[in-house]
Amino acid sequence: MNEVKNEVNLPLWKRFWIYQKERFPLIAHGPLILAFSFCAVSISSHLRAEVWPQWPSVAVAFISCLLFFLQLRIADEFKDNKEDCRYRPYRAVPRGLVRLRELAFVFVFACLIQLGLVLWWRPQLVLLLLITWSYLAMMSFEFGLRDWLKARPITYLWTHMLIMPLIDLYASSTDWLVVGDTAPPQGLIYFLAASFFNGIVIEIGRKIRTPPQEEEGVETYSRLWGCREAALVWFVMIVMTALFASLTAWKVGAFTAVGSVLIASGCGCGLFVFVFRQRQTDGRAKGFELAAALWTLCLYLSLGLLPGVLAHG
Repeated sequence: MNEVKNEVNLPLWKRFWIYQKERFPLIAHGPLILAFSFCAVSISSHLRAEVWPQWPSVAVAFISCLLFFLQLRIADEFKDNKEDCRYRPYRAVPRGLVRLRELAFVFVFACLIQLGLVLWWRPQLVLLLLITWSYLAMMSFEFGLRDWLKARPITYLWTHMLIMPLIDLYASSTDWLVVGDTAPPQGLIYFLAASFFNGIVIEIGRKIRTPPQEEEGVETYSRLWGCREAALVWFVMIVMTALFASLTAWKVGAFTAVGSVLIASGCGCGLFVFVFRQRQTDGRAKGFELAAALWTLCLYLSLGLLPGVLAHG
């Protein structure tokens, strides 16, 4: 209790520093979001037969994506607040480390930064920024169907994961839209599909637990399907991601190189799933989130870097 009181009395910047370490760790998320955003811009450039994108496009995409994912985290704090207060009082908002109105200020400030970047780089990007904001807002209010979606967890999953290709579309537009194209380059749809399925990989991976790890009021895919089945679904999403990533690689002339990375990474994930299904331990269940992160890095770094390296070489 005294520790909580001491936290509340800390300066604002210290409280937000603790908040980011707990709820949005930049050390963990930063490299993933950099790979994610760079790959979106790079794929757009490769599809336009350019070797590398312009650096301002990469910078605008990265900062914007970092803020999009922060906004998603803040939106979750609002929509899950009642459940967090009831079942997870140890989290930052229920225990009083930060207040919702303080997070709302951060959310708005992030929007202003994103808008400023758009106006600085290319005002044409405003429309796609508004579309992404709009979908994020609808997600925050559960599309006005909270109870209906909660009763249908698979529908809840795919409707929320559609934000991933939307963010990637916006990130890629910092390349293709600013050079005068009025539509995304042909073949980008495969990359957006890969991002959609990879979002599901990350989401399922962070919600697989063994029975002793399950918490009351916390909805997990291991509780929904069982540990063995959830692990299998996670791997099927890896395969779907690899399929569309391979199609993307084919469109940019790097099918063999990227495919080799995806096969090696996918086999590693498959072996992990096989071992977990044989013996479900708490440590291995926690490993799904790390495995998803490593897979994501391999996916986006190979797609973002190898086509340019091969073209330059």
